[in-house]
Amino acid sequence: MVLGALWCKTERAAAIARRVRDIKAKHKLKPGFEAKWVKVSPGKISFYENLIDYFFDEDDLHFRAVVIPDKTKLNHLAFGQDHDTWYYKMCFRMLEPLIDPEQRYRVYLDIKDTRSEEKRRKLEEVLRNSRHDSSGQVLERVQQIRSHESEHLQIADLLIGAIAYHNRGFQTSAAKLEIVRRIQRRSGKSLTRSTWLRESKLNVFRWEAGGATT
Repeated sequence: MVLGALWCKTERAAAIARRVRDIKAKHKLKPGFEAKWVKVSPGKISFYENLIDYFFDEDDLHFRAVVIPDKTKLNHLAFGQDHDTWYYKMCFRMLEPLIDPEQRYRVYLDIKDTRSEEKRRKLEEVLRNSRHDSSGQVLERVQQIRSHESEHLQIADLLIGAIAYHNRGFQTSAAKLEIVRRIQRRSGKSLTRSTWLRESKLNVFRWEAGGATT
């Protein structure tokens, strides 16, 4: 399981979205084409390589992933929690290092299922209560959006998919393996080990049940 977050300055968000749409146009893809990991294929490899290169070349784009290598080792009973509570803790673990209390943040979640709104409310509650931010002075907004409406979420989906694919040891797609290798080359990271906490471009935290990290 991999959780991931892409972030940028609010004032740069629109320009970044336009640049991604320009890359789509360059590869003769419609503006509404949704880039995502499951669509990586030999016929679109150049497009996805360009998208990865843009992420690394754009100074205002950053990404953090939390990798949970083996969910079968989870022992929720021992920690007095259920799976949902653990999930919110992992989301908090993913986002907490990114938050500067002197700044204000807007968090956008990809709508995944019929429980997405419930999860949104709970995550907002957990994030605000954990840092006494009930008035939203730091965490201004937690909002659901659909990934086809956001180029930023599409880049996040691509990076999350690549990291998950590599950590699961899959070898089923030459195109996907090439994207993984490109990310490794551009980042200088293995994608299977934790990076330094303050690594700002491509940050990876490998979480192990019991609290150990690698």
